[in-house]
Amino acid sequence: MRKESRWYWARVAVTATVFCAVAATAYVHGVVPLALADDVATVRIAVEAKKFAFGPKEIRVKKGERVTIVLTTPDFVHGFAVPDFNVRADAIPGKTVEVTFVADKAGKFTFVCDNFCGEDHDKMMGFLIVTEGWFQKCI
Repeated sequence: MRKESRWYWARVAVTATVFCAVAATAYVHGVVPLALADDVATVRIAVEAKKFAFGPKEIRVKKGERVTIVLTTPDFVHGFAVPDFNVRADAIPGKTVEVTFVADKAGKFTFVCDNFCGEDHDKMMGFLIVTEGWFQKCI
């Protein structure tokens, strides 16, 4: 084997190792949304925002599920934000707005209206509850 050929394969090996290390690190830290693959089923949940409440007030999903919030409002432009999942959308009267995310961590998370909509705006909130399936606890 020629000397240039050995250096070529050494560079290929180093490049492949660095690529794998970066990809694995990004996946572990949640930078790469691998769970948004086409083969993952989406849970669609209708949410209505109106002065001064969300319906339903509580949303339950399983960890790892891809969730699409189908947002409507009859009265005013409301915001829908789940800061822990970096989710945000505006509900506009007469339109249906969809926002999709992966519920990648378990727990109880608050969702809020983040557009000022009147006197009781600060009470306009609900909860996203993400549970771990029994099979995930066994792993």
